[in-house]
Amino acid sequence: MIVAMSFQPTPSNLMPELTARQELALLARALWREGYDDHLAGHITINRGDGTLWCNPWLLHWEELRPEHVIAIDLDGKVVEPALDGNDWPVPLGIPLHLALHRMRPEVQVAVHSHPLHATVWADIGEIPPVLDQSSALGGGELVLVDEYEGAANDPDAAAAAVELMGDADMALLAAHGVFVTGVSVRAAHQRCVALEQRAQRAWHARAIVDGALESRLGGQVAAMFARSAGDGFIGFWEAAVRAELRADPTLLSGATT
Repeated sequence: MIVAMSFQPTPSNLMPELTARQELALLARALWREGYDDHLAGHITINRGDGTLWCNPWLLHWEELRPEHVIAIDLDGKVVEPALDGNDWPVPLGIPLHLALHRMRPEVQVAVHSHPLHATVWADIGEIPPVLDQSSALGGGELVLVDEYEGAANDPDAAAAAVELMGDADMALLAAHGVFVTGVSVRAAHQRCVALEQRAQRAWHARAIVDGALESRLGGQVAAMFARSAGDGFIGFWEAAVRAELRADPTLLSGATT
């Protein structure tokens, strides 16, 4: 006998309601746990819809970021709303990459840049890892290789060149650098970032076993379905990550949030 589920999962009954500052801090911590942990490197921006962005500040690891540390900046990289903890946290050095993206593509809601181990190694060798399984495909979107390194992300010209070469793609491997991921929401950005690093890790492991080219086991129609996803349809994935971070630090949402 099939019993219908009486519980209908929705974001509201799987995690607390969150402000944008809280979402950004939780995203940073959740991704650190997933391997986006290259020391002080990495930036996350959330589009506020008025020409300004929420942003993590410089000088803090993603694993220690709290909502009250989050700042707001304009598209010139100037702080327009300081952190709520009373400290004058600076803007990340590599923020020109995000500023160029949000200028060229104002529709992008969330952008994540970091140097996760497995995806960065594929960027280092100038090759896009294949999608070999469904977990690696869950984020959807188009991944491209920006196979030119014209300087660090703190150079506005190099940053703008990288974004221009990325085009309309949803994700990019930046040669000799790291990854750049966009999303329509924090939920989507989280799903895409996790899936991208899983994709890179599993392709790495498969390459170690199989000598030669790797082929996905996902059929054409199934692969196309995953690719079309915006990455925000898996209700429960982001919420579970939020709950994990709140278990690890029950005080995380207790600071000032306005």
